[in-house]
Amino acid sequence: MIIDYLGGAHPEDVETDLCIVGAGAAGIAIAHSFIGTSVQVCLLESGGLGGEQRNQALYEGSSAGHIDFDPGTSRMRVFGGSCNLWGGGCIPLGGDDLKPRDWVPHSGWPIGYTELEPYYARARAFCQLGDIAFAEGTFTAPTARPVLPFDDDKLINSLFARCRILFGNAYRDALEHAPNVKVLLHANLLELIPSPDGGHVQDAIIGSLAGHRGRVRARHYVLASGGIENARLLLLSNSVVPEGLGNRHDVVGRYFMDHPSGTLGTLTADEPHRVTRPYERLHGRHAPMSFPEIALSPEYQRTQRVLNGRVHPFGVEGPLPRGIRALRELRTALRKTVQDENTLLEARLSEALRNAPAGEVITAPSSLGITALKLGLGIGDIARAFVHKLGNRPAVRNSHVELVGYFEQAPNPDSRVTLGTETDALGQRKVCVDWRLTSLDHHTHRASATLFGRELARSCNGHFTLAPWLAESAATSPEIHGTAHHIGTTRMSDDPATGVVDRNGKVHGVDNLHMAGSSVFPTGGWAFPTFTIVALSLRLADALRVQLLAGLL
Repeated sequence: MIIDYLGGAHPEDVETDLCIVGAGAAGIAIAHSFIGTSVQVCLLESGGLGGEQRNQALYEGSSAGHIDFDPGTSRMRVFGGSCNLWGGGCIPLGGDDLKPRDWVPHSGWPIGYTELEPYYARARAFCQLGDIAFAEGTFTAPTARPVLPFDDDKLINSLFARCRILFGNAYRDALEHAPNVKVLLHANLLELIPSPDGGHVQDAIIGSLAGHRGRVRARHYVLASGGIENARLLLLSNSVVPEGLGNRHDVVGRYFMDHPSGTLGTLTADEPHRVTRPYERLHGRHAPMSFPEIALSPEYQRTQRVLNGRVHPFGVEGPLPRGIRALRELRTALRKTVQDENTLLEARLSEALRNAPAGEVITAPSSLGITALKLGLGIGDIARAFVHKLGNRPAVRNSHVELVGYFEQAPNPDSRVTLGTETDALGQRKVCVDWRLTSLDHHTHRASATLFGRELARSCNGHFTLAPWLAESAATSPEIHGTAHHIGTTRMSDDPATGVVDRNGKVHGVDNLHMAGSSVFPTGGWAFPTFTIVALSLRLADALRVQLLAGLL
């Protein structure tokens, strides 16, 4: 069942077997895996079924690093989590992403690809990707257009699959009608209360913005609230253990990573579409389920001692012919726009979560009649654009191509999430994010940009101009932004001194507390994290099922 904790129609205290905090991809995957079992599940979600500004404000915080980071606009507090805004990209990590690399400090997972592979197969079903095959670091399927050929010791074409569902929408009915699952909306975890020795969580204190307070008593607890909030909740649980749960070695919140992104340079060519068309992400009901990306080969990473990364070529249109502009204006004018609180919030967050430069915004004309007249006068332009489409060329010629890079970030203990001094509407201390890059990150950006530019220019007989900020002599700050992939603040390690959770996701030193999501990743690769988040969540659910069902016998 689904209960709105904000409305007051709820029990003051909840007794359950498993309490999951956060109804994003990880939390929903774990809860869904227990449907139909004898295990009683309580799934707590701070938000509601749609975006709400006052809930979103609970994510606000501050930035302390040289690179500005806004923790309030890079996440969404709602049933279904930030995946309500995602683009659906799914791809597995490769074996090399999980192995220790002698040139990457703090690298290496305690588990390997073979341990993840069966859970990737189950994640494929959960994400409703069909039977599309996958291998290490890629899906395998025919591409809509032939990809560019590269030397395998430099660049490779990796394929991601597109998930067409939103997890909150896809699994809401199943969770609502499951007799053993209780979902509490607008229920915020305030603190986990452990036993006096800090080794066992006894209660979860929850509250709503309306002032309701209560407790959830469970046999096991899972924090699945994202890379920033997972660390914050452990640090806030400090009434018994002053440094916060799982933080005896001061690791909670450290090793914060994202996938840094920035424009690497400009490519000019007589036929720039030869570079852009193979990598366009087509949309629509009949669009392919997989799309290629250009990535650094494992061999290049080893020989050049760089981190993983990828590049996407974005074509920048030249001047619009009159007919094409009129057609676009008409399309905009006919599109109904409804702006309520939810869509305004989602539009603002979509801007913060974007992975690519925004396209041109065309203002709708005040008169459809004028637009129709423009359309008639430009019919020749439209006809030429149609011929270009038939020839697998863009309707409007690109003036140039911008190469945008997306990179793995080096694990860095000084890049971290801490508690600030300000408090939110619930009286909880807000986060402070100190996002830091290392010399290895900067080396990766420069070396990779040069390689990407050279190889793509060669493929179209073009010319590449490196972005000024990447020049060896550049004294400016890196022109980098995050991509809302928050990784590493409760990292996985067999050694409690270097990690917060063990290889099974259990918090070191706390026998019934577990973490789910990309906060447990020791490294992030270049890949979109959601597919691995779901795989690890299903793996954790299996381990919890064994423990919980054994206790019920």
